[in-house]
Amino acid sequence: MAASIRLDREDDLAVLTIASPPLNLYTAELQAELGEAIGELETTPPRAALIRAEGKIVSGGVDVSLFDAQSTAAEAKVLFDEMLAIPDRIAALPFPTVFAAHGLCLTWAFEVAVACDLILASEKAKFGLVERVVGLTPTMGGTQRLAARAGVGRAKEFVMTGATYDAATLERWNVVNRVLPVDGFDEAARAFATDLAQGPTKAHAATKKVLEHYEHGGVAEANEHITTIAAELFDTEDLRGAVKSFLADGPGKATFTGR
Repeated sequence: MAASIRLDREDDLAVLTIASPPLNLYTAELQAELGEAIGELETTPPRAALIRAEGKIVSGGVDVSLFDAQSTAAEAKVLFDEMLAIPDRIAALPFPTVFAAHGLCLTWAFEVAVACDLILASEKAKFGLVERVVGLTPTMGGTQRLAARAGVGRAKEFVMTGATYDAATLERWNVVNRVLPVDGFDEAARAFATDLAQGPTKAHAATKKVLEHYEHGGVAEANEHITTIAAELFDTEDLRGAVKSFLADGPGKATFTGR
């Protein structure tokens, strides 16, 4: 059986590809492979990661037979806990993560997207949490992560209507970071992620820590931790080298190694 997930290394960038066309459905097999790939990113971290998909669409959603196999609420909770762990682990990765959506991106794939740091979308991409069609609410954190980006009212609309929304709308809602042309989208997404991978990795990780505190306790909690987090960067080669480069050659000349 062909792999549903592929993880490639392109220098400092890891590229995780959902490769189970034509629908890239979420199955037990895909979940296992995705968990294994995330484990590799946790064990051997790159300096940035790009998550993308092959085929005409990003994903048509979850294989509904996976839900049909759950005979009790207790069994369903075990499954949902395993599913939720996937985006939670992605969100916790200590380096920039970019999700590239080139086409239709439904349910679990959208929930993975909003667990990433940044979302790039092609002009023809569409997004939806359509669990209402089977009488379910999203279980992989999509509702709450969408609310964190767009507000509670938008999250209720998105989930309760079960409609699909285009990339321009979600950019206006502050869910999608950038909408890019269809032509050359994959190349542009790789270039964007590669640029992040060549940056100050430790500083990017520090930014994620600060924002985690903000999400948990607002500006006050972030303020309690920011000076310690920032000061620790003075133990990195990247900061020391970049400061010397700035003083000697001016801004924008430093190179970073992620150390």
